[in-house]
Amino acid sequence: MTNANPPSSPRDVPLDKPRDSSNESPEELSGILLDEQNLLTIAEISRVCAVQTEYIVELVDEGLIAPEKLPETSIGDDEPHAWRFTGTHMRHARIAAHLQSDLGVNAAGVALALQLLDEVEALRAQLEAMETMGGR
Repeated sequence: MTNANPPSSPRDVPLDKPRDSSNESPEELSGILLDEQNLLTIAEISRVCAVQTEYIVELVDEGLIAPEKLPETSIGDDEPHAWRFTGTHMRHARIAAHLQSDLGVNAAGVALALQLLDEVEALRAQLEAMETMGGR
């Protein structure tokens, strides 16, 4: 029997339920290293973040993530199929989903948290660069 009500959280799979692995064989893991050059489609970022594509569209509409646009395409820039997402976008989408679904943080709170996390990351990179230069 299927539930006709859509999920109340952005996640389309329950991640908090433990899996019964007693009857499972070992799984093979594979993946790609994401950086700013490897771009994901909206379907790929949704799958990786375990959220519905509509949730990614909401994040873009709220200005929480700003996707790249496909160059020279007949698809309009505002069409989700023309959007491409970086590893940073993926990280932001995962954090946003966690903050909203697990902690009940609103969009403004998510935006602030993402901004502060980016600033901390930039400061850490600066500190590491200074330590590297001072260590010569």
